[in-house]
Amino acid sequence: MLCSLLIWWAWTETVTTIEAVGVLTNNLTEEEFVIKPKPSQVVAKGLYLTAYSAGSSKKIDEIINLIDKTELNAVVIDIKDYSGKVLYDSQIKLVNDLKTDDNRLGDVKSLIEKLHAKNIYVIARQTVFQDPILANKKPELAIRAKGGGVWRDYKGLAWVDPSRKEVWSYNVAIAKEAINFGFDEINFDYVRFPSDGNMEQAVYSKDYADLKRITQITKYEVMKQFFHFLNVKLSGEPVWISLDMFGLVMEKNGEDDMRIGQRIADAADEVDYISPMMYPSHYPSGYLGLKNPAQHPAKVFENGMKQGEPKFKNKRAQVRPWLQAFNLGAVYGAEKIRAQIDAVEKYDNAGWLLWNAANRYSEAGLKK
Repeated sequence: MLCSLLIWWAWTETVTTIEAVGVLTNNLTEEEFVIKPKPSQVVAKGLYLTAYSAGSSKKIDEIINLIDKTELNAVVIDIKDYSGKVLYDSQIKLVNDLKTDDNRLGDVKSLIEKLHAKNIYVIARQTVFQDPILANKKPELAIRAKGGGVWRDYKGLAWVDPSRKEVWSYNVAIAKEAINFGFDEINFDYVRFPSDGNMEQAVYSKDYADLKRITQITKYEVMKQFFHFLNVKLSGEPVWISLDMFGLVMEKNGEDDMRIGQRIADAADEVDYISPMMYPSHYPSGYLGLKNPAQHPAKVFENGMKQGEPKFKNKRAQVRPWLQAFNLGAVYGAEKIRAQIDAVEKYDNAGWLLWNAANRYSEAGLKK
C-alpha cells in the first residue's frame, strides 16, 4: 500500500482525466507552435485590474494615461478570478463543457497589443484552488465536508482539492491558452490550502488522505509538488511565472507554512517571481508592538523585506511585493503608498504591484 502510494505521488508524467495536452483547441495555427523567446525581464511597477476594467476601453485608456505620467510600467489583469470564472472566450474543452467562461475581456490579443504598443508589461492573474465554479460543477474535485457535500469556507465559497492533479492540469491548460494571447507573465494566486473555514470538517482526496496518514506528508510538500508541476509544464513557454503568497511568508522559517502550505523555500527555484501580499492592514494588532499596523506601512514593509530578502539569495525567484493602495485601517494616500515603495526599493527586488480591488488609482505617491 505504502509503495503504491509513494509511486503515485512521485514526480512522474501521470495520466489524468483532464490533461493539459488535449484540452486545448485543435485549431492552433502553425505560428503558435513556433518556439518563442521570453519577453525581456523588467522591474515591474504595476497595478491590478479586474477583467471588467481591462475590457472597458474608457477605463483602459485612463490607466494607460496614468502609466504614461508616472513610474508605472505594468498591469496585472484577471483572466480567472476568485469565482473560478474564466474571463475570456476560452476554447478549452472542459471550460466549454462546464460553461465556466464569461467573456469580460473581449478581444484579448488586441488589448495586449494596445498595451505593448505603450511599452506596458502585461501580467495575467489566475486564481487556482479557490474555484467555487469547478468545485460545484465537478464535486469529485472539491474539498469535501465530513457531513457530506462540498466543504465551504466562512464566506460560503467552495475550494477544489489542492492535491488533485486534474485541477493542476486544468489550470495549466488555462495558463497555456493565456500565453497564446501574448501575456508576458502568468501570475498564480490562491496557490494554497484554505485558511478561513472550519478546517476540521474538510475532507481531501483518498489518495492524499492515505498518503498523509502513512507518510505524514505535509501541506507544504503538496504545494511544492504543484509548484514543480507548473515549472515543468510551462518550461519553454515564452512567459515568466509568478506566485502570490501571504505577506507573512517573508518572516516564516523552517516548517512553518501557516497551515496553508505556503513557504518561499518550496517555490523559490520553481518560478521567476514571488509576490507576498504585504498589506499593512492585514497584520494583527500588536504586530511589531503596533496597535494599528495599517498606520505604519514603512515599519511593516521594512521588517518584512529585511527578514524575507535573504530567502531569495542565489535562487531563481525574485521578490515583487503587493502594496496596499486601498483604505483599510487607515487612509492610504500619497505618503503611505510612497512609504511602502521606498521600503521595498531599499532591497534587491523585481519591483512592486499596487492592489485596489475597485481599481481606483491616481498619481498619489508615484514618481512622475
